[in-house]
Amino acid sequence: MSVLKSINPATEKLFAEFKEVDLSSVEEIISKSSVSQKEWSQVDIKVRSKIIFNISTLITKNKESYARIITSEMGKPISEAIGEVEKCVWLCEYYAENASKFLGDQYIDSDAKSSFVSFEPLGVILGVMPWNFPFWQVFRFAVPALLAGNSVLLKHASNVQASALAIEKIFHESDVPNDAFRTLIVGSKMVSDIISNKHVRAVSLTGSEHAGSKVGECSGKNLKKTVLELGGADPFIIMEDANLPNAIHAAVKGRMLNNGQSCIAAKRFIVHSNIYDEFIDGLQNSLQELMIGNPMDNQTAVGPLAREDILNELDQQIQNSIKSGATLIAGGSKIDGSGYFYHPTILTNITKEMPVYHEETFGPVFTIIKFKTTDEMIKIANDSEFGLGGSLWSENREEALSIARKIETGAVFINAFTKSDPRLPFGGIKKSGYGRELSEFGIREFVNIKTIAVY
Repeated sequence: MSVLKSINPATEKLFAEFKEVDLSSVEEIISKSSVSQKEWSQVDIKVRSKIIFNISTLITKNKESYARIITSEMGKPISEAIGEVEKCVWLCEYYAENASKFLGDQYIDSDAKSSFVSFEPLGVILGVMPWNFPFWQVFRFAVPALLAGNSVLLKHASNVQASALAIEKIFHESDVPNDAFRTLIVGSKMVSDIISNKHVRAVSLTGSEHAGSKVGECSGKNLKKTVLELGGADPFIIMEDANLPNAIHAAVKGRMLNNGQSCIAAKRFIVHSNIYDEFIDGLQNSLQELMIGNPMDNQTAVGPLAREDILNELDQQIQNSIKSGATLIAGGSKIDGSGYFYHPTILTNITKEMPVYHEETFGPVFTIIKFKTTDEMIKIANDSEFGLGGSLWSENREEALSIARKIETGAVFINAFTKSDPRLPFGGIKKSGYGRELSEFGIREFVNIKTIAVY
């Protein structure tokens, strides 16, 4: 039986390890989850909503201990880890307040005496979740799925199993039936067997393009519904008339959040030529002020990358881009000492041949591209296989709205960096995936949208 290890990325020391369960044990859990789901789905949605609301109180009570688990497992600065846990509280409260409205019968005029749409649960839903937001990603998938009357199986990333078990305990300490939420301590090789199980009715995955294609392939073969939130190479566009100090502040925050390890992090900075040099100068000054170090320190702004392989992959992308002609303005190397730390990096003179132009970069690297005309900027922004989010900075609201409609992404934030919000639908297009999480759209992804007509 293999062991899943969680390595503290700040110290490179073992934080925890967990024995992987075998397939027969997983099949038993799935079977129990299916039975529990049928019972859970009969609980009135107002009661389910109250249970979820009470979970928010439990999370708040223990948020510091949860944050320490997050930081120990994947290196997020502790202040951001606390913010992540608090965001889960917001999500629980939001859906507890709105689930009844989102899932209520919708009446439609037709030739029938009465016709309406009923939103009914699908059954057992598998969530394949990533390490970079180990609490938030799970809650944003699991809470609406549970409120809709489904049961949830969590297959978390191998390096954040302590987070996975802590989340399971949260649900088990509430009145959610134990088998309605279960964590499966398994590696990625078992995912196809789980998807193929007859009781599993749908899959939600947040992860890489490669993982998404594998899950999509297996789910398609088994005719299972999927929601895939994959990688991103989000454009951060700064027009000539932008409020530059605000844009620089947001650029740093939007890129450095989670040590640069976010699917919706600003990644391609597309800057008007007339403010290009001023932007780079301001960016350098801002990055020099960031405290890099122990992620358990409340003053730390930049911690380590989550794993050594992620650190090495980022460094290779940067070095190969420099070899191809990119100009290194700052950073560009690992930080000496223990831990998977990398210097915040600025690269300019970017061309299409470089990895940093067309690949997702998961870490603290700013790829800066110059433009002169709006048409040129839109072409650069859309010249990506990804389409998750985007940020646009301009004081001309009418022009900004016109440009936003032309950017090929799942979201565009004007004069703000891209972020997820329980009230707004979240998801991408192209190789960033399909389907939506959050808002009323997210809670309706894993339901049977059933027409009932009476004549």
